[in-house]
Amino acid sequence: MSTTGELSAYDRIVRLLDEYGADYHLIEHEPEGQTEAASEIRGHDLVQAAKSIVILARPDKRTTRFILAVVPGNRRVDLRRLKKIMYLRSVGFAPREVAERLAGSVAGSIMPFAFHPELDLIVDEEMLRQDVLYFNAGRLDLSVGLSTKDYIRMAQPRTARIAE
Repeated sequence: MSTTGELSAYDRIVRLLDEYGADYHLIEHEPEGQTEAASEIRGHDLVQAAKSIVILARPDKRTTRFILAVVPGNRRVDLRRLKKIMYLRSVGFAPREVAERLAGSVAGSIMPFAFHPELDLIVDEEMLRQDVLYFNAGRLDLSVGLSTKDYIRMAQPRTARIAE
C-alpha cells in the first residue's frame, strides 16, 4: 500500500521501534485480520490486542476529520462517548478505502500509530493498563508485541475512556 519512495507500514513501524530502542518482538503467523482470531494465534489475552479503527468525524457541517481510535480487543469503540469527548457534531466509521489509505495498510492490519497527518490518535485508557500490547504490523501475517511503556513514549496518545 505504499507509493514509490514511501516505506511500507511494516517497514515504518520496525524502523520506528528500532529508532526508539523499544522493547518489542515480532510474531510471524498465518494471515489473520480478525482481532479475536489473531489474539488466539499470537497466544495472548484479547484485552492486550490493540484494535485500531479509523473514525470519520465532523466537528461542524463543513469540516471532516479522521480519528484513529484504539480500544482493547475485547471491546468496541463507543461512538457516542467519542463524539462527546472530542466535541464533535457527528461520528461514524470511515469507509474502508479511506481507512486503508490513511493507515497505509489493509483493514485488519491497521496499527495503533497515527502516521498520517490527517489522523488524530486517541487510545482507550484501559489499553494502557496492560504490560504488553499486540497488533498486526501493517501486514496480516506479522504482528508486534510491544511494551506499553514504549508505546506511550513513542505514540504519545491522547487517552480517554472510549470503549464500550
